[in-house]
Amino acid sequence: MAPSIKIIGFVGLGNAGYHLAANLPRAGFNLVVRDADPSCTKKFVDKNTKSTIADENDGNAWKEVDALITMLPNGEIVRDVLLGEAGIERHLRPGTVVVDMSSSSPFDTRSLNEELKAIGLPLIDAPITQTHLHAIRTGDATFMLGCDSPEAIDRAMPLFKAMGNIIALCDSLVAGQKFGLDPATMTDVLNVGTGRNFSTAYSMRDEGLTRRYQSGYQLALLIKDMKITRDVISLTGFETGLPQLAIGYLEDSLVGLKGDADHTECLKGWEKRAGVELRKSGQPTEKVVEEKGI
Repeated sequence: MAPSIKIIGFVGLGNAGYHLAANLPRAGFNLVVRDADPSCTKKFVDKNTKSTIADENDGNAWKEVDALITMLPNGEIVRDVLLGEAGIERHLRPGTVVVDMSSSSPFDTRSLNEELKAIGLPLIDAPITQTHLHAIRTGDATFMLGCDSPEAIDRAMPLFKAMGNIIALCDSLVAGQKFGLDPATMTDVLNVGTGRNFSTAYSMRDEGLTRRYQSGYQLALLIKDMKITRDVISLTGFETGLPQLAIGYLEDSLVGLKGDADHTECLKGWEKRAGVELRKSGQPTEKVVEEKGI
């Protein structure tokens, strides 16, 4: 029987990664953390006990971890962090569970899975969604798990439960029924995430129309994710111009905005094309669903 997970490596302390990682020390796990921005790691360690920093050139920091989590912008960066010139994998013990929570292309993840499997490292693909804004801060994230090792998922389940109280199991290495995804599982995931029209219920309602623009999800990342969707649909053999149409509008909205603009700022692009400015609203006093305090 594989030993339980006690020490977790976490790479990527951005808007989502920081708050997801912060749930783990509270659940009793020890953390080893790294981010491209050293100030983020220092801030995290200062605020979270049971956590230490893995310096960029310190491979020994990873030798004792039982699981390694990545939360990075895309699959190419994930692969470079793990298998690149200074890849972490060479410092991991055989059997260490690798968990990628990034919104990576399923094709990148499939390829990475084969490479890691060949060196004895099981990979769990675990992109996240939320039933309400800031769920990642309160341990309520929803994980869509894909892995060809049930044993790895069983072993990693305690760390997922520390970050989320709803676990939606699906094969996220593939997309849609063309790729073998069970329609019932797809429906279940949509019902506990943004498929219930998250934008109208939360982000645009709370952040766009109020002009706060603080949803925590960048417009550039939305465009990246839309391009992944377009490519996956194309490779199934289905032809549709809708994804590219949406991408064009979103990219047009990004022109003139800061590179890290919130995705709700895309409203400015629609306003520009329409020649109108939407009336600014006050912060809603009633939530669509009850949320936990942060």
